[in-house]
Formats: sequence, C-alpha cells, structure tokens
Amino acid sequence: MLKLDDRDLQILKVLANEARISKADLAKKINLSPSPCWKRLERLEKAGIIEGYHARISLKQIAPHVTVFVTMELEHHRAEYFQRFEQAIRDRDEVTACWAIGGGLDYLLQIVTRDIDTYQRLIDDLLDQGLGVVRYFTYVMTKAVKTGTSLPLDQLVPAFSDEAAEG
Repeated sequence: MLKLDDRDLQILKVLANEARISKADLAKKINLSPSPCWKRLERLEKAGIIEGYHARISLKQIAPHVTVFVTMELEHHRAEYFQRFEQAIRDRDEVTACWAIGGGLDYLLQIVTRDIDTYQRLIDDLLDQGLGVVRYFTYVMTKAVKTGTSLPLDQLVPAFSDEAAEG
C-alpha cells in the first residue's frame, strides 16, 4: 500500500469534489508548485488510489426513471455460485452498482430502469437464469437525501491530522 502524506490527502479531497479542476488550479489550491503536484497526482493514479474521473449526471433532467435497491440471498454459498451470479450482474447495464454484503443476505444491488415494470422484467430474467437466488427484497427509492463523491478521509485516516499537527 502506498504511504500517503497530508499533501496527498489534500489532493484527494479536492479531486473528490472537483474532478474537472485543472492541474494548475489544483496545485494552487493545495499550495504546491505545479511540477511536484503533478508528480504526486501521477503517483496516486499509478497506485490505483485515483481510479478515474467522472461526471455526476442528473437522470431526472434527462428521462423518467426509477432507482431500486435490491437485496438478494443465494441458495448456495460456494465460490462457483457467487462467481456465476456476479458475472450475470456485471452483464446487465441496468445494475449500476452491486456489493457483496454480510449480515444474512448476500448482495445489495442498485438498479436504474425506465419504470417499475421494466425493473420487474429484469428481475424475472435474472431469476430465470438459474443463478440460485432464493430470496430478494425490493426497495424503491423515493428521494435521494444524500449522494456524492466525497469521502470522510479525515476520519478514515486519522494519522494525517496527527502528522499535520506535528509537522
């Protein structure tokens, strides 16, 4: 794992909220000259810490849609069944996110479709594939209360605040 310092954390915080910021503006914002800033940025990208740069698109401005969260439980808990299920999920564009979870159920999916009927056809298709889904629960999103790309880096990596105080 790449060792990060306070400047790296500053870069990550800025990019999480302003992915389109120019490299020159990023350097100014973290009070570092451009060349060292760019080298740090390149190091973070090569290490896989920065996985990409994305635009947040407002679907409600484009087309009617429904966002559904689904928890699923598989009948068999063996690697081959998990792999088959996960591949089927990766193949579906409507599944915008999928997490393997603990606590009684196996997966949490985020699905975006035109309407609830389209969602149900997707679920029916997944069930017909024989993926071993024994139970699923559907939760229709009624309002997005909080979304975003920022992460609680200060709370996750407390050593940064300690280093900054000492340095």
